[in-house]
Amino acid sequence: MDPKEILRLIAAGLPGAEVEVVDEVGDGNHFRATIVAPQFAGKTLVQRHQMVYATLGDAMRDRIHALSIGAYTPEEWERRSGAAQPAATSAARD
Repeated sequence: MDPKEILRLIAAGLPGAEVEVVDEVGDGNHFRATIVAPQFAGKTLVQRHQMVYATLGDAMRDRIHALSIGAYTPEEWERRSGAAQPAATSAARD
């Protein structure tokens, strides 16, 4: 699966989110996604992951072998990294 497609699905399912997706191994099966979204406020880590999985639908079951998720509110991301957001919604590296 192409990281850009994963990014598109997550961004469509979490409007306003900043998303970065990286193919960690280069095999099209193992990805790392960093998502910064206000929708994560007040949610547990499990709930945040469930929200991301919901955006991916069948792709998570059929086309993605492994997905590492970093899910942050904008405030958490700023405290964690000192940066405003991850790269940009359009960032997907192969």
